Amino acid sequence: MEIKAAQVKELREMTGVAMMDCKKALVECAGDLEKALDLLRSNSALKAEKKSSRVAADGILVTSISDDYATMVEINSETDFAAKDANFLAFGEKVRDYISNNKITDIEVLNESILEEDRKTLVQTIGENIQLRRISTVEFKKDMNVGLYLHSDSKLASISIINGGNETVAKDIAMHVSAFNPLCLSEEDIDKDLLSRERAIYENQAKESGKPQEIMDKMVEGKVKRFLSEVSLLSQDFVKDSEITVDGYLSQNNAEIVSFSRLKVGEGIEVEVKDFAEEVAEQLK
Repeated sequence: MEIKAAQVKELREMTGVAMMDCKKALVECAGDLEKALDLLRSNSALKAEKKSSRVAADGILVTSISDDYATMVEINSETDFAAKDANFLAFGEKVRDYISNNKITDIEVLNESILEEDRKTLVQTIGENIQLRRISTVEFKKDMNVGLYLHSDSKLASISIINGGNETVAKDIAMHVSAFNPLCLSEEDIDKDLLSRERAIYENQAKESGKPQEIMDKMVEGKVKRFLSEVSLLSQDFVKDSEITVDGYLSQNNAEIVSFSRLKVGEGIEVEVKDFAEEVAEQLK
């Protein structure tokens, strides 16, 4: 039977799937719109499953501040090109709206939400593996100030919660967290295993110097002290004024940090380097 352009257009608007795929589905289903929709949804699930093993290390972060919580979500794609696609960005807006109205702390809960069908359809539309990878939700009380920083490329974001100060101070701290990536709030909060590993490295380096034990001990302690100042938020030089520390900036504004969080797209994902021909062949699968 003849498939009218209006039918293809309607199915396209309902699914976001390519026009040719919409037409094929309508032909296969003899023009039945509902059956064609079910067929495309089935195909999107199959394609999503097939592509789920492919590395998705690019993408964007979406952020939201609600009445008593702030949330960041990492949405991954395989390429930056896909991350700039209008359909991908529209999905990001759906995620933003969802986290604005639902306090989610577990990424598995988000993956099992109504967004899953939209994700599968997006996989079919764009042709890449799309994943909701990580979520960070920070709760706060009404008398606290919240800072949210999202970098211009939407690939780096941070949240800071402070007592005292004001929203500008909170945002400055969030910007600093994004730029300097502190591992802990204060030197006392450093992970003990991490500190032990760093100390062991410095001790081995000192032994290679061949200097007296007393000198080696001072070398190790100096490096440990420098390491702690570099990874502890309060000890770091403030991003907007290197003459003072973050702790100093907070003191100037009668503020103290309650909590902070930072996400960067693709962080911790091992990316396999392929040549161009391999990438093209992979995209055709």
